[in-house]
Amino acid sequence: MTTRRTFLASLLASAAAPRLSWADAGGPTHLAAAREADGAYALFGLAADGADIFRIPLPGRGHAAAAHPTAPEAVAFARRPGTFALVIDCANGTVAHRLTAPEGRHFYGHGAFIEGGDILCTTENEIETGQGRIGLWSRRAGYRRIGELASGGIGPHEILALPGDRLVVANGGILTHPDRGRDKLNLDTMRPNLAYLDDSGPVELVELPEELHQNSIRHIATDGEVTGFAMQWQGDLSDPVPLLGLHRRGEAPVLASAGLVDQLAMQGYAGSIAMAGGRVGITSPRGGCLHLFDKAGNFQESLSRSDICGLAAAPAGLLATDGLGGILTVTDQGLTPTRKAPRAWDNHLVRIGA
Repeated sequence: MTTRRTFLASLLASAAAPRLSWADAGGPTHLAAAREADGAYALFGLAADGADIFRIPLPGRGHAAAAHPTAPEAVAFARRPGTFALVIDCANGTVAHRLTAPEGRHFYGHGAFIEGGDILCTTENEIETGQGRIGLWSRRAGYRRIGELASGGIGPHEILALPGDRLVVANGGILTHPDRGRDKLNLDTMRPNLAYLDDSGPVELVELPEELHQNSIRHIATDGEVTGFAMQWQGDLSDPVPLLGLHRRGEAPVLASAGLVDQLAMQGYAGSIAMAGGRVGITSPRGGCLHLFDKAGNFQESLSRSDICGLAAAPAGLLATDGLGGILTVTDQGLTPTRKAPRAWDNHLVRIGA
């Protein structure tokens, strides 16, 4: 039994313990999951030029990771529909905690920290009702679950923190059930949205026009002023529907497209999105292309790269990864390969400190 004396002693020891930073993990700027040549999976910390900083084994395929804003901790999520996530101490390469979704829930592969890193928010599915939930986990209490919020829709996927500890969530609108794997159960009636949340739940919902109700809103990026969202079309792939949306709070979204040929080349699928230097990029691993826009939604150019998907802001502009091990910089001069690793990068590249 813990006595008052031992409890106070543990508090003093905790206060006296040095606080580690990302510098103690080698100073990585990005995180990315990958499948290695021998079939093993791992989470990598990368430098700004894509060089390996650290490698931490994962028990299965990763999707995305949530990076703590200051401490060298990353929460690695299983590919949806997963029921666990690993809190990894990136300074020593160990698993510090294992998060298990509550009974009747599963994770959707993304998370975000608020309250200065004290609370982790996770996107989840309530299996019985199909409604989206945002799980709340206390880092100070060893990542104990302390509550939840409604996500404002079905199929919440990526989640980001906004200034003032608000959240923005991409509710993809697609109903799934673990018994049916990754089957999409409601394509005729799906209704995706972009939801802004405070500590009480949704405070603003942004929906698409009826004719685009099958355009699943999946991934998001923000500079605090504009939120960009990348979509995945569930309808006829011969329809050149927009795959990028841009939104300012209180306004209607701007939907952006390339020219007909370039838009069709995306094959109805935007896998990742990032914003840097006044530009917005979306990738299509299916189409092998990266589209660049300005923040007003004006198309700038299309860049080709086989199986490109991961995309994140970087000091030089944007950094991208592909499924063939490539790491590339995206600048005003185009797409430049900087590294080639013996692994297949997964869908997402996460900027630390974003």
